[in-house]
Amino acid sequence: MAVNHCDIAAPPERVFEILLDARYYGHWVVGARKIRGTDPDWPAVGSRFHHVVGVPPLVIRDHTSIEEIDPPRMLKLRAKARPLGTALIELRLEPNATGTRVRMSEEPGDFFSAFIFQPLTHLLVWRRNVTSLGRLKDIAEGRGPSPQEAAAA
Repeated sequence: MAVNHCDIAAPPERVFEILLDARYYGHWVVGARKIRGTDPDWPAVGSRFHHVVGVPPLVIRDHTSIEEIDPPRMLKLRAKARPLGTALIELRLEPNATGTRVRMSEEPGDFFSAFIFQPLTHLLVWRRNVTSLGRLKDIAEGRGPSPQEAAAA
């Protein structure tokens, strides 16, 4: 399991608001290229946003769904990028003296993914999530794109 932490100078409610706005995922999640849309009931448990991952011409169209939600403290997602695998991502938010401490954990979401999630892959996922959380921090602290700019990227 890859576990990362990041301190963000914004209240948990602001950070959680960004996590629930699917338009931002294409900007802050490393590897996500474009958000194609959301289910009408987003962000209900089981609802999905649809995305493109990869680098052209090797792109995959798939989706990420909400497994569990407890605003503004926790969001659990199941991200799919088949045939490459599935990941379970949990984001926990705790208030601290400067705003919010975010704990992001990512683990395999299926048997195949567990098979390929070896120590080297774990290190790569951990490193990717360092960058992703830095991007999330930039958005929450006002240095990132607006929702409309993020959606257009």
